[in-house]
Amino acid sequence: MSITKIKTKSHDEWLELRSHYIGGSDAAAVVGMNHFQSPYSLWAEKTGRKPGFAGNLATEVGTYLEEFVAQKFAAETGKKVRNCNLSFLNSQYPFAIANIDREIVGEDAGLEIKTTDSLNLKKFKNGEYPENYYCQCVHYMAVTGKKRWYLAVLIGNKEFKWFVIERDEDEIAALMGAEADFWECVTNDTPPEIDGSKATTDTISTIYADSDGSECDLTAYMNDLKIYAELGRRIKELQNEQDEAANRIKAFMGESSAGYGGDFKATWKTANRRTFDVKRFAEENPGIDISEYYKQSTYRTFKITEFNKGA
Repeated sequence: MSITKIKTKSHDEWLELRSHYIGGSDAAAVVGMNHFQSPYSLWAEKTGRKPGFAGNLATEVGTYLEEFVAQKFAAETGKKVRNCNLSFLNSQYPFAIANIDREIVGEDAGLEIKTTDSLNLKKFKNGEYPENYYCQCVHYMAVTGKKRWYLAVLIGNKEFKWFVIERDEDEIAALMGAEADFWECVTNDTPPEIDGSKATTDTISTIYADSDGSECDLTAYMNDLKIYAELGRRIKELQNEQDEAANRIKAFMGESSAGYGGDFKATWKTANRRTFDVKRFAEENPGIDISEYYKQSTYRTFKITEFNKGA
């Protein structure tokens, strides 16, 4: 096993290098532990079918606070940390890359830094932390060969927590095995198994944004057609049952805004909503052209209809 360290000259050069490998932030998606990305959406990104995540205000703030969190970790643990502006490649895992936040000076370890919303505080109860963070740290230990990884998290700018993750060869073998299988899908241009996540749904809609008016033979997908139709019927039945239960509760609540029963709380509050009457405005102001204020979007509607050809 040999480890190579590469220094890129620019952010764009780093993005180009990283696009050819599985990075630490990709690891959780490979094994289905990322709520924002699925194996299919990651595959579409790595095969160039859709652009990668360009970042947002949250990631920008996270980058800005990274040094603060690193120094907070150093102050609480007494450990010295240093920047590592290098990309790690490991000959044992030719499909993987590691870009780590910090190295621990004098210790065979690294540090992963996270900032997250206070809404995620419940994920850190009883010494626990999000599973996607764990996957990322295991990935880094695999690629860098280091013995342990520290995780420092600033939660909602209100709480700071840090954790230590020891190297586990079984966990590394399992994750890197999954990554190797995933990378075969990328190199063979064969999509991984499709799931029902929002990330996969959005990716398919992005890749196939437009229809061309053609028809195709779905015989090979008869089982999925039947599943979809049957689940549609069951969803309607369950929705009716849920509506019946809600109506019985509302009929009893009457004018009450809230009610309690056991571990449950039901609310039925009055709310107001204001909408703009476009039709009336146009009729009363015929001289004003409001067409430029309309937003137009293109989308495809998916629908399955059962019919009997012999009927």
